[in-house]
Amino acid sequence: MTEPKRSAGLLLFRHTDHGVEVLLGHMGGPFFAKKDAGAWSVPKGEYEPGETPWEAARREFQEELGLPPPDGEALALGEVRQTNGKIVTVWAVEADLDPAAAVFGTFTMEWPPRSGRIQEFPELDRVAWLSPDHAREVIVKAQAAFLDRLAEHTD
Repeated sequence: MTEPKRSAGLLLFRHTDHGVEVLLGHMGGPFFAKKDAGAWSVPKGEYEPGETPWEAARREFQEELGLPPPDGEALALGEVRQTNGKIVTVWAVEADLDPAAAVFGTFTMEWPPRSGRIQEFPELDRVAWLSPDHAREVIVKAQAAFLDRLAEHTD
């Protein structure tokens, strides 16, 4: 039996006059271009044996957003198993950043399928600050648990 793939990420949050907001990224590429519900995620990425989840979370934040990961106290939100079997580990960090400052990392894939054409797409095509209620409507279903766990510490 093969080991499940593992990802790690950072869930940024901030306090505003309207309450807590979280920073989520909309997944890039042709599969998610016209989707909203289930197409938003904590900025995260896969890691291999030998790299700690914390190191991977910080590296992936930099790679996906083109911005240094924020310093500050990290709150471990644990892990979830997504429907694709991937195990995702996340930390919450209180920080503020301007979504317009993000410079998204890219990936390549054959598109359209079986065309022989390799195209480049952004890993995330946008990031936004969302209220927890709005985030819950659009986030990858299993990752909603991270919003619940964060709420236990910010309410």
